[in-house]
Amino acid sequence: LLRPGRFDRKVILDLPQKLAREEILKVHTRKVPLSEDVNLASIALGTVGFSGADLANLVNEAALLAARQKKSDVSQADFESARDKIVLGDRREALLSDDEKRRVAYHEAGHALTAFHMPHAEAPRKITITPRGRALGATETSSNEDMLNYSQHYLEDRIAILLGGRVAESLVFGEVSSGAADDLKKATHLARHMISEWGMNESLGPVSFRETDENFLGREVSAPREYSEHTAELIDDEVSKLIRDNEQRAKDVQEMNRIELDNLAAALIEHETLNEEQINRILSVSSILSTTRD
Repeated sequence: LLRPGRFDRKVILDLPQKLAREEILKVHTRKVPLSEDVNLASIALGTVGFSGADLANLVNEAALLAARQKKSDVSQADFESARDKIVLGDRREALLSDDEKRRVAYHEAGHALTAFHMPHAEAPRKITITPRGRALGATETSSNEDMLNYSQHYLEDRIAILLGGRVAESLVFGEVSSGAADDLKKATHLARHMISEWGMNESLGPVSFRETDENFLGREVSAPREYSEHTAELIDDEVSKLIRDNEQRAKDVQEMNRIELDNLAAALIEHETLNEEQINRILSVSSILSTTRD
């Protein structure tokens, strides 16, 4: 289609931004009886990355959840549950032992506490230790605005947050578990992009060492390496250093705010799921108690 003499235009369709998502939700909920507590703006804020089809599916899932409970209208809670199902997967009936539940609670509390105290990070929006899909728990962060460009400080904070769960396990139990496998994968992937593609490293400088290219379908494929073995070793060393530095940042935050970590984990064990308001209340009260005690 892009050959000279043929069509020579590319049409790029971006995913809808917050205001667009809210308008799309209004279209799909026109014939759906909504409860008075439904806030489409709030739902739009929590659906970053959703396409129009995803939003339509969200409304359908929420309506199905309400129908199964024989409700006359769809509530905000139904939308939240539907979103969790789409993003995290179906709720599993796995029963965690008390020890496992405590470990998962501290792991997720570590993510949330680190996010709460990082200066350039998104605020923790929801924490749950309810097993869904392949995950035993999840911590969700969100910004008040859609982000299209990410600063170096934001990305470094993001790595610290990803490592926060592992750090909390090490701090509380004296060891880590396999539950941090996906966190480590994401942190390493992000750090490697920062070092080798985005020039966010002083030692290597503003040079791109990209290892993948896009094919005609827009998918990433392996590309021949165009740099030396010595440079590859430098990249590996800098990636490891970036991850270790931000792991230490997460550790410093949790050691300085241990009371908040304990209180957040205890609340998770009791309630299993905490929303943004509950998280902020627990951390704010814990911070006041810590200051008073000091």
